[in-house]
Amino acid sequence: MASVTFEQVGKVYGDGTRAVSDLGIEVGDGEFMVLVGPSGCGKTTALRMVAGLEEISEGRIRIGERVVNGLEPRDRDVAMVFQNYALYPHMNVAKNMAFGLTTRRVPKSTARTRVARIASILGLQALLDRKPGQLYGGQRQRVAMGRAIVREPQVFLMDEPLSNLDAKLRVQMRAEISSLQRELNATTIYVTHDQVEAMTMGDRVAVMRGGLLQQLDPPQRLYDRPANLFVATFIGSPSMNLVEGTIERAGAGYQCRIGKQALAIRHGGVGIGRHVGKRVALGVRPEQIEHAALVPGCPAGSRLTGVVRLTEALGSSMLAHVEIEARPVVHEQVLENAADDAVVAEGLRSDQRSERTTLVCSFDPSAEVSAGDRVELAIDMRRLHFFDLESGDALELDD
Repeated sequence: MASVTFEQVGKVYGDGTRAVSDLGIEVGDGEFMVLVGPSGCGKTTALRMVAGLEEISEGRIRIGERVVNGLEPRDRDVAMVFQNYALYPHMNVAKNMAFGLTTRRVPKSTARTRVARIASILGLQALLDRKPGQLYGGQRQRVAMGRAIVREPQVFLMDEPLSNLDAKLRVQMRAEISSLQRELNATTIYVTHDQVEAMTMGDRVAVMRGGLLQQLDPPQRLYDRPANLFVATFIGSPSMNLVEGTIERAGAGYQCRIGKQALAIRHGGVGIGRHVGKRVALGVRPEQIEHAALVPGCPAGSRLTGVVRLTEALGSSMLAHVEIEARPVVHEQVLENAADDAVVAEGLRSDQRSERTTLVCSFDPSAEVSAGDRVELAIDMRRLHFFDLESGDALELDD
């Protein structure tokens, strides 16, 4: 296997459209790197530049120590798994898997041995004589994986390989791909728009937006320390709650004023003090908000009061949608991730902005609440996030 390095890589199409800008990423030998982002963010273009299917406009791509900018796809020693699997319908499974070896004139005995070994790993032994039309989606996906693996390339490239599968099969297959990648210790670049896939599969995750890298970190750090509003609202389901607030002094410490309520700030030190008097975006994730009645001793400075508008019972938890007096955060990075851009974005951009915001809270299922109830919310004050309302960047605070 080998590392893959993007050195300030850019892609500009003939009509002037810029798809990727100044991309700098190093994928380690044996690492599982995920590129994630919404449609049109440049992630697939970046993958295709590694494969040689798109010309590189700027910068360099290295596979190992070789600069591959000028190499033909067949000379890069990579194998790609496509969204549509790209299997040959007239060939059986064994011939589909062996096709790449046949074109490279690998001896037939060697090819048979490799195909048999990989078919065993992927559970395809009983299907080798079948054609793709006789297989269901998960089996076809395994065949496409097997065809890539038997070539023993330096790098595996995967472009949305699970997007055509139903939800249950996607869960099963992402676990199988992760397990297989670790067994093979294979350098892998995996493209997806699904942040759950990204978070559960990647050693590190690169979040992209508009052709630009937003943040590159292990999954948990992305979740705990998002670099900006885009990452904060893209990563996590349900999404991070955001409201506008103002940083104020409160005795020897600080608080964040939210409408007529305030939360005491128990972290940030001098860093938060630099923002006194400024309006900020305050973020808190749903699982960090509990029904205050279930949190004995929760201090007043860690509570907000609101009205329940909707509850969703999920078995292991309850999602409560609680409306509080607070201005919603209006920022392009947030609007881009809105569930319904046409309606939500227009409403947030209007001059008649609401002074009320709905927080999605993850309550213990024992919480006895229903629509219309007035409730107190207990906020985990150790896990608050603060963002600049103009740039969208996370504020630099003291630990």
